Amino acid sequence: MSGNYYLTLVLMLVVYLIFSWVPLKHALHMFQQNRYESGRYSAWLKGNLKTFSGKSIVPIIITVLVLLTSFIIDCGIHQILAIIVVSVWACYLIFKELKKEYIKPLVYTDRVKRQIIVMTILNIIVYVILFNITQYWDTLNLIYSYWGVWLMVFVMDFVTRPIEEGVKKKFLNDAKSILESHTNIVKIGITGSYGKTSSKTILQEILSEKFYSLMTPASYNTPMGITRTIREHLKPIHEVFICEMGADHVNDIQELCDFVHPKIGLVTSIGPQHLNTFGSLENIINEKMKLIENLPSDGCGIINMDNEYIRNYSVKNHCRLVTYAIHDEHVDYYATNITYSPKGSVFDVVTSEGTYSFETKLLGEHNIANICAAIAIAKELGIEWKELQSAVKKVKYVEHRLELKKINGYTFVDNAFNSNPVGSAMSLEVMKMMPNKRFVITPGMIDLGDKQDELNKEFGRKMKDRVDVVILVGIQQTKPIVEGLEDVDFDQSNIHVCKTVREAFQLVYTLATPKDTILLENDLPDAFNN
Repeated sequence: MSGNYYLTLVLMLVVYLIFSWVPLKHALHMFQQNRYESGRYSAWLKGNLKTFSGKSIVPIIITVLVLLTSFIIDCGIHQILAIIVVSVWACYLIFKELKKEYIKPLVYTDRVKRQIIVMTILNIIVYVILFNITQYWDTLNLIYSYWGVWLMVFVMDFVTRPIEEGVKKKFLNDAKSILESHTNIVKIGITGSYGKTSSKTILQEILSEKFYSLMTPASYNTPMGITRTIREHLKPIHEVFICEMGADHVNDIQELCDFVHPKIGLVTSIGPQHLNTFGSLENIINEKMKLIENLPSDGCGIINMDNEYIRNYSVKNHCRLVTYAIHDEHVDYYATNITYSPKGSVFDVVTSEGTYSFETKLLGEHNIANICAAIAIAKELGIEWKELQSAVKKVKYVEHRLELKKINGYTFVDNAFNSNPVGSAMSLEVMKMMPNKRFVITPGMIDLGDKQDELNKEFGRKMKDRVDVVILVGIQQTKPIVEGLEDVDFDQSNIHVCKTVREAFQLVYTLATPKDTILLENDLPDAFNN
């Protein structure tokens, strides 16, 4: 082969690899936000076809022009022109990408780095094949680089899956050995459709007053998140390990129980969260309650009797059960006399030992329920009531979960990470008690299966008399909320729909005053704002 062949091949590879960088980054970003699951990623791609087509008009026009000119201009000249067009286009995409800000940017984990290497190799293979089999390689490479990489993710996942499973198994076994070596540590598992992270954080603060306690940080509630916590943070000094257990598939909780073997288990709530991946509400109920059913006979299950699914479930275990509630006084720990203000909440806990008053900075009924659950666990571990009253008073805001904060001098109730049918309803109840004008900024709720539109519509209905101005993020996904607002004759002039979170913030700063209260309800990843 001539030197021109290799020169053209190398030039083509360099240009198209650079051009594919932005689409490849976007594809991997969305794959990461869909938890590296091909099924979720596939469903997301199908759900966003309209968005893709709307954003692809200019690229389609450019591609069609490149294709049409290939029949008019000499092949060699056309290929040079195509490379020039692609080079300019690549510079524009990269420049635009570098300026773009994401709510949750792509995290370059070791796994993502391996994916990038495999995707690059796969892209090179495609480019070389097209280069050698057709004179129209320039146009086909352009089409593949811009759109095809989104589908190549499935091939990449197939290739890397055995590697990732091997890495996962090695780290899991290491973590199991470390955890098993801590023979005297008290292991507490926490799960639920909602309230896991808040309950864990509150419990950690309360128990830390008396014990050396370690919790899984942030939303580290998967096998690998828990593994990382154990391998990097668990020390011989720790007396308590609080483990958040997430699940969006059948057998997820079973896998985590086999891994951690908790002695105390807390189920905060059960609802239609992750209905798409669970398949049915019955599967969700059975899976969440597996935490209680996997506890040892001398273990203790803490359950929320305000939740109808938990209340009506027949636990298949003889371990001791401890109940708590806000709306049912026939429980072991009953929270009552709750009042809210911009300073926080005041409430009583009624038990067989007596009634005890508590103060907290936290807002919202679900936070009171979470504190009640933490109190129940703390009592199991022997903490006295006076110590508990002092500890609860010190509990800090749980980040992004009805967190009262100041931003640019404005008062916000940040519920960005706790948006679900129960959490959103409670946040609106909190807003109902707030002074002056009340605003809500929200993109709505996701991952609720066939009930998603109806639940978002109900969310819109509940805004009546609880907030005064509604700012929605995302034109398509918030339509059910608008319908719900219309059902209750919400003032149309106070309903605003923005394309991005940035636009929503710019708008609220023009409409609100520092004396008003602004609710941030949900903070969807970029994959789901449309």
